[in-house]
Amino acid sequence: MSSFLTGVDQRTSLAGMNRMELLLFTIKGEQLFGINVFKVREVIRTPEISCVPKSDPRVVGVSDIRGLTMPMIDLAKALDLEAIHEDNYSDSLTIVTEFNSSVQGFLVKDVDRIVHLRWEDILPPPDSLQGVNYLTGITRARDQIVEIVDVEKVLAEVSGLPEGMSDEFVSSQKSKTSGHGYFVLGADDSSVARTQLKNTLDKLGIQNKILSNGKQALDFLKKWADEADNGIGPKVSDRVLMVISDIEMPEMDGYTLTTSIRKDDRLKDLYVVLNSSLSGGFNESLTEKVGANVFLSKWHGEELARVIVNRIEEFSRQHEAVQED
Repeated sequence: MSSFLTGVDQRTSLAGMNRMELLLFTIKGEQLFGINVFKVREVIRTPEISCVPKSDPRVVGVSDIRGLTMPMIDLAKALDLEAIHEDNYSDSLTIVTEFNSSVQGFLVKDVDRIVHLRWEDILPPPDSLQGVNYLTGITRARDQIVEIVDVEKVLAEVSGLPEGMSDEFVSSQKSKTSGHGYFVLGADDSSVARTQLKNTLDKLGIQNKILSNGKQALDFLKKWADEADNGIGPKVSDRVLMVISDIEMPEMDGYTLTTSIRKDDRLKDLYVVLNSSLSGGFNESLTEKVGANVFLSKWHGEELARVIVNRIEEFSRQHEAVQED
């Protein structure tokens, strides 16, 4: 299976085309689950696992893989499904993943195949399940439903989120960010990431709306643009300080959202930040290719705050220059 995943880096041409590759796997029975291939380093037969005293019950231990020690997470336990039998981990497979600046192994029963999909074919979970489930999307493959697992939420619950902004940092920045009527639009398919982004913006005193995918964000911006066309409100570029978007999202990914913004004369001047848990130099190059202003790794609240402060200063200079003219 590792050789099956060889050359993932060469698959980056799919990004920016609203397309992706999904690794399909099973945990129990025939139900198919999926994870974006870009998060996957390799798939291996589960190695020997050493127990960790007093660890989260979903972390069954640690393994040494070619000199790298990483936590091993029983994905069935994390999803409240029937656990893979502890005595038979040797019969399971491990999906080695890299995201959120960490490497971890997820134990699964079997791996099926990689399928090539369009993001518009991947639908968000029903609204009634938002925030209470572990899925970021639902699609169909091999004539059955595939559930795409929110592995970021699983990892956050098991390992905890990185520390956010310190009180001292917030105090030092809030005078620059709050009380000025600034508005930020966000888009992310992970409930954990949406909460973290909203908390960051709320602490900085910035008005915000955080949506679940790129299509929702684009529809929101176009609605405001239509209002401006009809004289109901100001230009979108005067109302929105910036758009902060995840990259991999159902219906419309962050690259396609950015491209769509740049193609619309009413939106093209918006400041766009792509914020992703995916690692790799291809993100920076594609950020430039699609016309985004900044690429940021997720879970770095203070770094995001600095980008916001820099944008506020730039935003203020631009409006002062317009008023002088």
